[in-house]
Amino acid sequence: MTPPVSTPTRPPATTRPSARDVPAPRSSARPAPAAPQATPAVGTADTRSVRVPRRVRTRAGQAAAVIRETATTSRDLVRVVAGTDELRPAPGDKRFDDAAWRVNPLYRRLGQGYTAVDAGLARLVDDWAATGADWREVEQVRFLTSAASSVLAPTNTLLGNPAALRRAVSTRGRSLLKGAGHLTHDLLHNGGMPTQTDRSAFRVGEDLALSPGAVVARDEVAELLQYAPTTPTVGSRPLLVVPPPICRYYFLDLRPGRSFVEYAASRGIQVFMISWRNPGRDHRHWSLDTYSRRVLDAIDSVREITGSDDVNTLGFCAGGQLQSTVLNHLAATGDARVANAGFAVTMLDFDSPAPIGAFSSPALLEVARLVSRARGVLDSGSLGAVFSWMRPLDLVTNYWVSNYLMGEPAPSFDILAWNADGTNLPAGLHSDFLSLMRRNALVQPGALTVLGTAIDLSRVTVPTFVTGGVTDHLTPWQACYRTTQLVSGPSTFVLSNAGHIASLVNPPGGSKASYWTGGAPGPDPDQWRATATEQPGSWWQAWADWNLERSGGPVPAPVRQGSEQHPVLAAAPGDYVLAPAA
Repeated sequence: MTPPVSTPTRPPATTRPSARDVPAPRSSARPAPAAPQATPAVGTADTRSVRVPRRVRTRAGQAAAVIRETATTSRDLVRVVAGTDELRPAPGDKRFDDAAWRVNPLYRRLGQGYTAVDAGLARLVDDWAATGADWREVEQVRFLTSAASSVLAPTNTLLGNPAALRRAVSTRGRSLLKGAGHLTHDLLHNGGMPTQTDRSAFRVGEDLALSPGAVVARDEVAELLQYAPTTPTVGSRPLLVVPPPICRYYFLDLRPGRSFVEYAASRGIQVFMISWRNPGRDHRHWSLDTYSRRVLDAIDSVREITGSDDVNTLGFCAGGQLQSTVLNHLAATGDARVANAGFAVTMLDFDSPAPIGAFSSPALLEVARLVSRARGVLDSGSLGAVFSWMRPLDLVTNYWVSNYLMGEPAPSFDILAWNADGTNLPAGLHSDFLSLMRRNALVQPGALTVLGTAIDLSRVTVPTFVTGGVTDHLTPWQACYRTTQLVSGPSTFVLSNAGHIASLVNPPGGSKASYWTGGAPGPDPDQWRATATEQPGSWWQAWADWNLERSGGPVPAPVRQGSEQHPVLAAAPGDYVLAPAA
């Protein structure tokens, strides 16, 4: 998963609008193959017969863009030195909120100079993308320039941060001493990354993950939780939630009023949840097959406990990827154990342009595979650092300034506490995920076999509900939308106005929450959005309505959890969510 932010990684660097600063709509639908060109008759003058290789055109375009942006940035810097007022940090960039950036001539020019260089780098990457460069290479360069720009901001230094200087003077240096203490702690105990939250302010089972329920099944891979109903009647067809295997499930049961589980139960849905174990080195062999098989076993447990012939499922992020392999296997074998399925912020097509493509080069993927294979796991700290550097302004330098330069304690925030409570990824599953990315194996029929069945998602015909987040930086909504085109059954798409995690921890009733609904999704996501209608509230509402229509008739709510075959083993939230890596 990814950290709970929804603002863009890099705020607009300049207030001067430019046509090239506004990206053209981008469709995730695959372009139609070009029609074959007729070969001109020999001896005729036809410029089509002279073709410049695409790579040559791209490199030439890159060189031209570098020259153009170097000249533009140089002119901007000259204007900054001359005292221009036109170029200035964007109003929403909080790094430059202090009045000194406006009234002090030195700081004003320093901020303007940084803004000019930052804007030039952003335009350079956008111009390169416009030449037709491979989007993965573009994302690699965008990742590097974003990280460099965020790190090199003057506000990350004491002398370049007037607010930090003022704090140091007013506290007689105590803020710097506190900051040095925070830095020492992070170097020793947090892998050198700035602490994002005070985890001691929240305890799972006491402050977080409070929905009443019970563990009704357990094996070495996962526990199965059944939640207590909160309505007199429930739908006869239960729901199994499949969270990502790379984090702890309780972002879906955060706190009362901010809990997906609580909301689903309040709508009369029988809710079951998989709680994955935090794997250690002894579990290095756990693979995509291991986790997908566990989902199948959980489905059977839910069916036995409720007496239902089939279930509805809802996969979140990488949990949706697991769910897709299970649906493929069931479709191929004529098995109807899953009646309807939902995919929340799930990307199945890795050819869809996304920031995660910055890590998709074959050499980098192979290095990552070798490292996790040697260690047995990809540890939670390394995984968290990767996600943080995908949003360096919000999740790295922001805390560098507040923790170290200002000497402030890390804030207490529930979703950040969950984010810091990471889990490992076993080497086998990590290797399989890397293969999915490198080979785009979930959308290439026959490219992957899971549960003994070759993948072909086009044979999945169950109704699906698909969601995306309009500011999602990890799984862009256009990439999530692609799922509607990969499966063959009727599909509903809903777009949240938030980011990757913020769209999931997004209860109804929030003043800023909204979502878009539209007609049946066609090949073009931008065309769907152009005709969609914005609704106030959370996508949870639309999903619950959709799910209830497919939950069967109402039956009396069960008075206890589990069954004779699946007795209660422990109270929710269970043991695995509390356990460190084995």
